[in-house]
Amino acid sequence: MKEIEQIKKYALENHIPIIMDDTLFEVNKILDEIKPQKILEIGTAIGYSAIRFSKYLAQDGIIDTIERDEERIQQAIQNIRDLKLEDKINILQGDALEILPTLTGPYDVVFIDAAKGKYPIFLQEALRMLKINGIIIADNILYKGYVMSDYNKHKQRTAVRGLRQFLKDLEENPNLETKLLEVGDGLVISKKIAE
Repeated sequence: MKEIEQIKKYALENHIPIIMDDTLFEVNKILDEIKPQKILEIGTAIGYSAIRFSKYLAQDGIIDTIERDEERIQQAIQNIRDLKLEDKINILQGDALEILPTLTGPYDVVFIDAAKGKYPIFLQEALRMLKINGIIIADNILYKGYVMSDYNKHKQRTAVRGLRQFLKDLEENPNLETKLLEVGDGLVISKKIAE
């Protein structure tokens, strides 16, 4: 798929964060197994991961993906159009914190890859909309190793604190079965086993 490789190359050259190959491999395995009808993605960037995930949707499946950066939204729209995936990928434009409360789901999968400091809030919203046996997948959970270290520099403190709280919330929730994979920058896979 030439176009998708061009999107990846563009992202890497322009320092736009996209899902790493080994992380993508793990997520694709899950999606291939469950063939989701509806995916919610928090953090579109230029549409790379949504495009990759769309291959695994059930027939008539849809991905709702949220992005607030205007320039990236325009790039994502173009990339999705170029690959003729407009009927599979729906971009919701704006701040996830404002958009999420307006959504109802239900979703089979929620993929979280946006503002790290907001992961605990994203989790609460995801749980509200996730089907039983639905999966929450969260990327960059180790955040360059800072989350598991005693790192406390001001610049990244909010992100690190948010991710630590997110992991604690997952661990303490009896309705979830969670595992942390040390691929890419850390990947959490959490299955909702009860309401």
